[in-house]
Amino acid sequence: MQGLLRTVKLAILQHSPGRDPAAMKKLFLRVSCVTSSPIMHHRGLENTTVEDVLMTKEEERVGSWLWCSADDSVQDAIKQMAQQNIGSLVVLKPGEKQLIAGIITERDYLKKVAAAGRPPKYTRVGDVMTDRHELITVTSDTNILQAMQLMTENHIRHVPVVDGKMIGMISITDVVRAVVEQQTGEVKRLNEFIRGDYY
Repeated sequence: MQGLLRTVKLAILQHSPGRDPAAMKKLFLRVSCVTSSPIMHHRGLENTTVEDVLMTKEEERVGSWLWCSADDSVQDAIKQMAQQNIGSLVVLKPGEKQLIAGIITERDYLKKVAAAGRPPKYTRVGDVMTDRHELITVTSDTNILQAMQLMTENHIRHVPVVDGKMIGMISITDVVRAVVEQQTGEVKRLNEFIRGDYY
């Protein structure tokens, strides 16, 4: 954000030769005001949380994320992923809704079942999933940039959102979409300011 402000200020200076320094200072104060107004719908990346991303996902409601049980067969889990066109399922403890046991992903299937020659019909999800003790999670108040960094550094595409209990799931696609939307809004506001359409 600060780099963007510097770029705007530089553009204003380059296109405003001979301006009074006091007038320029007043103009720059207006730039800062316009780009950080709390009234705007775009909150800025530093204020965007995982909860904001979950709220924008129409199909994401508390408890509506796709899951399977640790006792289910891998074949059933893979069929569900294929039918829903998704790459992972949250694994819940048998009989315990919202108590997470782990996660099963396409990668788990490929490495631990297909490549190992195990029969998916007779292999339990609990035997090949990423266990909850190894699972990387975020909370709903995690900053979106922190979530992106966590996912990138750990080479993962899906992260469960856990606030004591499972409340949702975000993907790297969700995170990138949120970042792009915030940056697009910021650029639009700065362009409006430069053109004088900010009132």
